[in-house]
Amino acid sequence: MFGYYLDLALRSFRRNRVLTALMVLALGLGIGASITTLTVLKLLSGDPLPQKSTRLFTAEIDPLPAKGYVPGQSKPPWGNLMPYVDAMSLLRAHKAERQAVMALTQAKVTPARTGEHPFFSDAVMTTADFFAMFDAPFEYGSGWNAQDDDDRARVAVIAGFLNDKLFGGKDSVGQVIRINDHDYRIAGVLKDWSPQPRFYAVDLGGRSYGDGDGVFLPLQSARTDGMDPENVSCWETADIAHLETAPCVFVSLWVELAHASDATAYRTFLSNYVQQQISLGRFHRPEVAFPGLMEFLALEQVVPDDARLQTGLAFGFLLICIVNTVGLLLAKCLRRSREIGVRRALGATRRTIFAQFMVESGMVGIAGGLLGLVFAELGLWAIRHQPAQYAKLAHLDVSMFIVTFVIALIASLIAGLLPAWRACVVAPAPQLKSV
Repeated sequence: MFGYYLDLALRSFRRNRVLTALMVLALGLGIGASITTLTVLKLLSGDPLPQKSTRLFTAEIDPLPAKGYVPGQSKPPWGNLMPYVDAMSLLRAHKAERQAVMALTQAKVTPARTGEHPFFSDAVMTTADFFAMFDAPFEYGSGWNAQDDDDRARVAVIAGFLNDKLFGGKDSVGQVIRINDHDYRIAGVLKDWSPQPRFYAVDLGGRSYGDGDGVFLPLQSARTDGMDPENVSCWETADIAHLETAPCVFVSLWVELAHASDATAYRTFLSNYVQQQISLGRFHRPEVAFPGLMEFLALEQVVPDDARLQTGLAFGFLLICIVNTVGLLLAKCLRRSREIGVRRALGATRRTIFAQFMVESGMVGIAGGLLGLVFAELGLWAIRHQPAQYAKLAHLDVSMFIVTFVIALIASLIAGLLPAWRACVVAPAPQLKSV
């Protein structure tokens, strides 16, 4: 029976080509706009580490002076940035399964081959647990260890794209790379690794989206060699040359807990640490925060408001397209009243007529979905040519390909409900008299 309905629908499309084309175009435009904006929103609001995001947390404390403090209302203006001394103290307390302190910098890389000019690469100054905590995959070698941190060893991990540029993609572990006029021994080479959003860089002054970092260095080694962090905020006049002891924030601390339920215990530890610093006269504000990864991204409003607004507007446009499709289907139904009356007179039930028109609407939806894919690809192509951090990442994946046809089918079936109901209530007698 379904095949018969398909045959009737194809015959109807051929008889009413203009109306059919208008319906497909209307749905295609609405679906294309919706899928384009939905793809971008999915990219921007995704979970960067779904396999362990529930166990990743960042510590937030408030080292500001007492002046202007309002209990329960004042919040540190720097998110999860904290003074170096406190970050290292919390790190060395080992109250979590893994913990890493980090800051961003710009690394000047000098190629070993003669004739090639130095260039700058985004770099992370961090501690040994960074790679295991964030599941960074290695192509060659591995990260450094805690002893290398303490010894201020000149070791480095580089990204695969940097390894391709400097060493032709070969195993470069043990090779020397010149960074900011200092030689570092390569301990490991990462595979493609670029979590989106780049959550650990949100408050450190880096990009939230786009390509991953090229160089990873031990924090203490990099600071010893004079590498400056990207984002430094001070609340008093400070000696920038001695940031580690200055009244400034420039590092963040991320921790991985064995179980998400351990967050309460760590927050208590963090609160006790702050109370201890208050008793020593270093701190004046007792508030602490310990948000998980996804909570942190929500608090930092990493997803731009205009992305949500554009998605809402696109689905509003899709609704208008559905309403237009309803009107076109109704017009088509009225033109086929005689055909419906004859079928009813020959014994077709209202249920049969309703099913026939819903199958026809579904076929319009599939055609609209195919056209919507074309419009979505054009929209994403246009986004990839915009000067946005996430622009080059705007591509349809398998899940969005499926969602396109799901939305198209649902939209067309919704649009077909009223016309199908109108068709199944057509009385056969008046139509037969007019034949």
